[in-house]
Amino acid sequence: MAGSPAKMPIKRLPMLPAERALKVIAGRWKAVILYHLFDGPRRLSALKAIMPGITQKVLIQQLREMEEHGLVSREIFAEVPARVEYSATSLGLSLEPILLALCQWGQHHADELDETHRLADCIIRPRQAQHAHTA
Repeated sequence: MAGSPAKMPIKRLPMLPAERALKVIAGRWKAVILYHLFDGPRRLSALKAIMPGITQKVLIQQLREMEEHGLVSREIFAEVPARVEYSATSLGLSLEPILLALCQWGQHHADELDETHRLADCIIRPRQAQHAHTA
């Protein structure tokens, strides 16, 4: 195959942009993980604690895929024991309005089917408002 390994397409992502976007965020947990990383960096144990339904194996797998797709970065701190934190990258953070729109559409869908009683809260807070007190 031609091209350097660093430039090879990741698992042959689709050529249609909408399909590519869905493929990159597809999976039971990716949107949930990103949602929690919008607030800032988190350790693996903290992510696992706020998502008790995910296994550690799946959490690590989803984080690796999102890291490969440029949505999440992993920082290893030179401590004993080593500390690892995951953060949403600027590319990952750019999904925030899309996830908000999906939350709103999910609410609308539940309203239409009279199933709002089955929903959990879906809150996306603008980062600017969170850090306004530092000004």
